[in-house]
Amino acid sequence: MDKIIQDYLTGERALFQGNNLEIYNTIFADGESPLKHSSDIELYNSMFKWKYPLWYSRNISMKDCTLFEMARAGIWYTYNVSAEDTVIEAPKNFRRADKIRLKNVSFPNAEETLWWCNDIELNNVTAKGNYFAMNSSNIKADNFTLVGNYSFDGCKNIEVTNSKLISKDAFWNTDNVTVRNSFISGEYLGWNARNLTLIDCTIESLQGMCYIDNLVMKNCTLINTTLAFEYSSVDADIKGKVDSVFNPASGTIKAEHIGELIIQKDKIDASKTNIVCNNIDKETE
Repeated sequence: MDKIIQDYLTGERALFQGNNLEIYNTIFADGESPLKHSSDIELYNSMFKWKYPLWYSRNISMKDCTLFEMARAGIWYTYNVSAEDTVIEAPKNFRRADKIRLKNVSFPNAEETLWWCNDIELNNVTAKGNYFAMNSSNIKADNFTLVGNYSFDGCKNIEVTNSKLISKDAFWNTDNVTVRNSFISGEYLGWNARNLTLIDCTIESLQGMCYIDNLVMKNCTLINTTLAFEYSSVDADIKGKVDSVFNPASGTIKAEHIGELIIQKDKIDASKTNIVCNNIDKETE
């Protein structure tokens, strides 16, 4: 492979169609699309400071790199890209890309990041921004931290473990999501989802887990969670107290303590849901 070492590149398409390159300590300054249509590129301790750096690229690896804010919309239509020990400050990164591997990566401005992507692995990734990972599929995230609303909307086939999500409207319209040993705080969690499974999780949510087809909860703790499960089909095993349960559609809800059980028999068929709880403070019809 050819090597580029400690260069300062400017102008549009500075390394257009670059192939089989090792790039070290290099700055891609002003100039759009510096590595457009590139392939087999290894980047080390390099920086991107302008827009659209990696479009239509293949087999890209980055280590100890930085994408500054103006490297926005940076990695689109790209196949097989990895980043490690990297900061991606630019928003709207990763769009319609496939086979993405991120390890020890920070997204301080993750607005509209990872849209319509497929085959994603996130390992020790942090992100702050709304609309993270819309309409993407086949995602595995471990030790992932997100602060941002409307995350994972419309996604399919997701596995999240050992993570923390501060996210209103997380997992809306999703299919096949499993979250293990994680903390989720946010209103309206999981609405309109199918096959949402939560295992060993701690959750805080207003009107969370509603309108879900096949919600499974195992050994979960619900803190400050009210008006849960409306019109959902549920198989829930809850540790401790849930503040209020509201009009579940069907299934079984087991809890040690329910603050208020609201079953409006003119709205749902109460016979379709089995409530297993010996400590219910209030029942409302």
